[in-house]
Amino acid sequence: MKISDTKRITLFVIFLIFNSYSFSQENMEFIKQNFKDNVPGYKAAVKEIDEGDYYFQMGGGGYGIALRHYFNANSFNPENAMLNYKLGVCYLNSAYKDSSLMYLEKAVKLDPQVMPNIMYMLGRANHIRMDFDKAIECYKKYRNSLPADSLILYEAVINKSITECEYGIKMKAKPVNVEILPVGNVINSPYPDYRPLISADESMMIFTSRRPNTTGGERSLYDMKYFEDIYISYNVDGVWQPALNIGPNLNTADHDAAAGISANGQELFLYQGGLNGGDIMLCQLHGNEWQKTDILSGVMNTSFRESSANFSFDGNTLFFVSNKTDDSYGGGDIYQCRKGNDGKWTKPENLGDGVNTKYEEASVFIHPDGKTMYYSSQGFNSMGGFDIFRATMDSTGKWGNPVNLGYPINTPDDDVFFVISGSGKHGYYSSIRLNGEGEKDIYMIDFKEDTAETYPPGANKGKSKLTLLKGTVKDGDILIPLEAEIEIVDNEQGKVIFTSKCNSETGKYLVSLPSGKNYGIAAKADGYLFHSENFNIPDTAAFQVIEKNILLYKVKVGSKMVLKNIFFDFDKATIRQESISELTRLINLLNQYPNIRVEISGHTDNKGSLEYNTTLSQSRAKSVVDYLVNNGISSSRLEYKGYAFKNPVTTNDTEEGRQMNRRVEFKIISN
Repeated sequence: MKISDTKRITLFVIFLIFNSYSFSQENMEFIKQNFKDNVPGYKAAVKEIDEGDYYFQMGGGGYGIALRHYFNANSFNPENAMLNYKLGVCYLNSAYKDSSLMYLEKAVKLDPQVMPNIMYMLGRANHIRMDFDKAIECYKKYRNSLPADSLILYEAVINKSITECEYGIKMKAKPVNVEILPVGNVINSPYPDYRPLISADESMMIFTSRRPNTTGGERSLYDMKYFEDIYISYNVDGVWQPALNIGPNLNTADHDAAAGISANGQELFLYQGGLNGGDIMLCQLHGNEWQKTDILSGVMNTSFRESSANFSFDGNTLFFVSNKTDDSYGGGDIYQCRKGNDGKWTKPENLGDGVNTKYEEASVFIHPDGKTMYYSSQGFNSMGGFDIFRATMDSTGKWGNPVNLGYPINTPDDDVFFVISGSGKHGYYSSIRLNGEGEKDIYMIDFKEDTAETYPPGANKGKSKLTLLKGTVKDGDILIPLEAEIEIVDNEQGKVIFTSKCNSETGKYLVSLPSGKNYGIAAKADGYLFHSENFNIPDTAAFQVIEKNILLYKVKVGSKMVLKNIFFDFDKATIRQESISELTRLINLLNQYPNIRVEISGHTDNKGSLEYNTTLSQSRAKSVVDYLVNNGISSSRLEYKGYAFKNPVTTNDTEEGRQMNRRVEFKIISN
């Protein structure tokens, strides 16, 4: 609908509101003798009704087209019960559901028996407007009016609607303490804007829109709106920049929508409506260009509709929504696939009736903390349409009972496409609200400090048990960005749990580290020494952002690196088990460059005597060399030396400084 049409309808609605009491309450049928003084107007109005009826019978997007024709006919004769009924039904199936009530109320005043389901429609209209008591009254009147055979068919639907209103009354009485703010007109437009996706640090948003500069510029015959395209905006110093079409690599002349994104913003799930009733493709960001891949081919896409997908933080579990029927609980369900040790994905498995219902589930999102899932459902304690729920995984891998996020986040209309920042401070979703720019707009939810009891970790400000590590990787000599591989290791298990790549144009990286593990981080690039970091994050650690810019140095004489993931028993030279991954990485490097000779050096802080620390540092360096020799590295390529506290990298006046000075270094001494 053009914006001018919207304004025209809005003005007319206002006119009707202020003049409703002056209208007669007599049903004026569309017959010629009622309009003898304006036969041409009568004929034009009947033609509009016939056109509207054609689209009305189509349902779906047809309601929006029918609405325009009915509106024209209603401007000629606003006193017809059936026409007011149809206008109300059209509005109930549009983005402007609030406008339905006035037409339905007028229809029933003009003719209480206008249609058998008029009371149900009035119930829906009051339900949408959150007049829950009136809605319940209408639903019960409709239920009581049904004959026995119809009651068997419709009682469950009516009872569910009544239950939704009862939930709505409870939620409205205890609203959660949030502020819902539009993200601004640099992102929102007069057209539908929805499906927001964000990187964990909120530096980037990708979303879907149906605006005129969509690829191809064509409209869907189903609803006469522009085809979906994907758009992108970047957050610079807390301000969203004007959104841009993401480009022809992803967008086509058909429907293309954002269906999910990785926490680092480097992998995007793309929904393409023209494939098998709706399939999802994985796209990867290489520099500034998005490229489609087929690595998920045969994993989750079927002949049914797959509409939403998301990776776990480590990329080893894939969650998606499908309406396939072989093992469904009803409608769309949430499934998962796991990546095996061989890199292949397992067969999809339904998450079960603790998460899925006999109704529809949609828009799954996995928080970067690795154990909190958000999704929309029409089941459970929904207050109407889709509501947003949160489920949390326990230590055994089982999902707990879903929790409704509450009002005003959820409403009686559809609330979908919810995502949340890594910090848990902000959520984003699309909604239809009176202060919006257009039909659907994207809003930010600001979770307040005192929502801690309502929202456990992962869903309230600053309480997420997550560390975001971000920065850039550059060449240490000429400071140009590098497309390095970032490897995350669980040091206690000696297992690589996640790998990703820096952006090749900017060198930027972002990784999510859920609390409760000892992480080894390594940045690697061909021709360079690796760089390692250690983050031992206790389970009690709250959300934090650590910015670490990394410099990699080429494999050449004089280059050196600190081996931050080699650990020793206290006051001893015994290498601990958590060091194995770092030592394995070192062995691989020495095998890759078989001609280099290196020095392994030990360093201490300044506590204790020089003699004692020299012995300790040398013993630790020797332990590393011995390990390398025992694993196939020639002793002729290795030297070791203990420097005690002679070469500090920072002050010894603080515990943090002393910890940095206690280290093992690797240095190339000849090639």
